[in-house]
Amino acid sequence: QVELIESGGGTVQAGGSVRLSCLANGRTFSNNAMGWFRQAPGKDHQFVAAINWIGDRTYYADSVKGRFTISRDNTKKRVYLQMDALKPEDTDLYYCGINRWGEAGPLTFIRNLEVWGQGTLVTVTS
Repeated sequence: QVELIESGGGTVQAGGSVRLSCLANGRTFSNNAMGWFRQAPGKDHQFVAAINWIGDRTYYADSVKGRFTISRDNTKKRVYLQMDALKPEDTDLYYCGINRWGEAGPLTFIRNLEVWGQGTLVTVTS
């Protein structure tokens, strides 16, 4: 069993940066794709970014390409999301997740989630 713990959220002005971190407590996840998705109240989950099991392929939602960077450190059981050039529309609850497969992109990451965390709130003010 694995527990995901997100951290790093907060309030930032538009144009600023935030770095989210996700720690996986429990079994190893080094064979699984990991990523981030977000959800606003009353709305569906929205894919943000994913990284494959070895960390050499990444996938991004069109809305965050060029601004967000996902990375992972399997030795530390962590996945990160560097969020730059933030916009007010990036305000959301961000969740970390583990996919059941070693590779997952925008169309499959959320559909094949095994575990996800409690989320961390990012608020971007204008």
